[in-house]
Order: sequence, then structure tokens, then C-alpha cells
Amino acid sequence: LHPEKKCSWCLGDPLMESYHDLEWGVPVTEDSGMFEHLVLESFQSGLSCRTVLHKRNAFRSALKNFDAESLLSFTETDREAFLSNPAVIRNRLKLDATLHNARILVNFRERHGMGFADFLWDFVGGTAIDGTCQGTWPATTPQSDELARVLKSAGFKFVGSTTLYAHMQATGLVNDHHVT
Repeated sequence: LHPEKKCSWCLGDPLMESYHDLEWGVPVTEDSGMFEHLVLESFQSGLSCRTVLHKRNAFRSALKNFDAESLLSFTETDREAFLSNPAVIRNRLKLDATLHNARILVNFRERHGMGFADFLWDFVGGTAIDGTCQGTWPATTPQSDELARVLKSAGFKFVGSTTLYAHMQATGLVNDHHVT
């Protein structure tokens, strides 16, 4: 895409531009992809997308390729290795929330009768919400507020409205590409 056809937040960083062009806003329909984005958005809380994106490969390695079932066997040794790894964001609370959320996700289908990705797509009516951004993006929306409430009631942690709106944008649940 030409620079004038890209959202301003990605310009000037080849990795960010590639992420924008190939991933951001592309509908994610698998639980594993939804979980990866949820983890990354949770770790992004208070930080920039750029910071997290540049650490994504290290996160993949440290968090067993974001496989929720594999994270159920995360040991204290794994935890300490993660927290001493300078290639990731070393935040104990966010790591604990990730491991907790992996347990919630593994049991999600049984408790809710559908997969996590299916649940999220059902939440938006099966079609991306058209955000048609014309300038700046909102930090939250009524939909992200409600999704945060629903996911917290299901037991998820570190899933505030701002985190979930970024997740909705990244996974295609919301189309927030600039209208230009």
C-alpha cells in the first residue's frame, strides 16, 4: 500500500507497516489467533503497539506459541525464565493474567457452548463493526465496554475496555482503517 493509503500509526516503521498491511483488521476466526491477540493486547496495556509488536516473536517463544493448552503446564521455572527474559515485557501481573486466561480459554467451549473466536464474532453479530475512522480512534466504545463486562464475568483478567477495543481492531471485529 502507498503511505497515503495507510493508517498514520504505522508509518515509518517497516514492521508496523507490514503488520498494518497484512494483519491489523484482518478477521481472525481461530481461537488460537484470538488468544494471541488477547495476550499481546493485555501486555500492551500502558505501552505502545510498536513495543509489543517488536517483541512478538520473543513472546511466541516464551509463551509456547500462545497455545492455551500448553500454557496450562507452565511451571515455576518457566515463569522465572519469562520474568528474567529481556526480550519480552517482564510483568508478573500480566503473565499471571495470561496463564489464568489460558485456563479460562481452554474451558470456554465447554462452559459457553462455542469457541472463543465464535463467541467474539457472535458478539458483533457475525460481521465487523464499521468504525470508519476519519481522524483519531476512540479508546473505548460501548461495544468494548460491554465486551469487557462480559469477559470479566466469564473470569478473564486484564480485559478492560481499552484493551478489548484494541483487540477488536486488531482481529477485524472492528474495521477502523482510515476511510482514505
